[in-house]
Amino acid sequence: MDIYYVDGKFVPSDEAVIPVTDLAILRGLGAFDFMRTYAGKPFCLRAHLERLEASTRKIGLQFPWTMDALAQLVMETLSRNSHKESNVRIIITGGSSPDFMNHQGNPRLIIMVSPLPDMPAWWYSDGIHIITHMSERAMAGAKSINYVQASLALETARQKGAQEAVYMVPQGLVLEGTTSNIFAITAGRLITPGREILPGITRQVILDLARSHFSVKIRDVFISELLEADEVFICGTNKGIVPVVQVDDTVIGNGKPGPKTRLLIQSFPDFVRTYDAPLTAL
Repeated sequence: MDIYYVDGKFVPSDEAVIPVTDLAILRGLGAFDFMRTYAGKPFCLRAHLERLEASTRKIGLQFPWTMDALAQLVMETLSRNSHKESNVRIIITGGSSPDFMNHQGNPRLIIMVSPLPDMPAWWYSDGIHIITHMSERAMAGAKSINYVQASLALETARQKGAQEAVYMVPQGLVLEGTTSNIFAITAGRLITPGREILPGITRQVILDLARSHFSVKIRDVFISELLEADEVFICGTNKGIVPVVQVDDTVIGNGKPGPKTRLLIQSFPDFVRTYDAPLTAL
């Protein structure tokens, strides 16, 4: 059974509870961050913790932990579990509230460790189908626990036989996926949105990797460009780099993972082994 850290205690997962008066339950008020391990060690731990702090403060909650103390708690929680590779989810809740509305400056900390799941092999060999969904993150740049929009978008994707939904606004700008960032490759250049998104840690790793292979441009990306791109792919903590071969009803390229995407997929494992994440919130 997995061991979690919950509000000052290490407990088995089936004993992990918080009071129903916590604003995370009552109002969906809380922030989180999510990472995985490579060779048993959390990847880009400091960058994830700094992004967690930025998200927590952006939604108006206090963050009373130091980076060092939080990092030690993450490592201790990992040490109490025995997975070959793990997912690590860190949650800051709004804390209990006597009026069920306003936080009292008493956030709760939860650290959850679970086995790293295997993604379907065909995602990488054959590529996936994504849809566009007219929506956007409620608070750009903050990783909130409120995932209502994402859940609805993913359900729509599943109903259409797709594996991910990408947010789009009425102006035709493509933003990000529900749990991923998106990239397009056109005429040898890699482009990816840079505004009104949550800049992913894995996204930054890929940008640094890609710059050694071809031109990179962070800018607004329109749906028309995405549909006409030579190659499209998404990325995420668990997913790594996943080729996209269909967007809505449009087949991308020749309908197969493109050579530049395959190059990045092949280069990614070696690159992360030596990657030094920037010590600023991403």
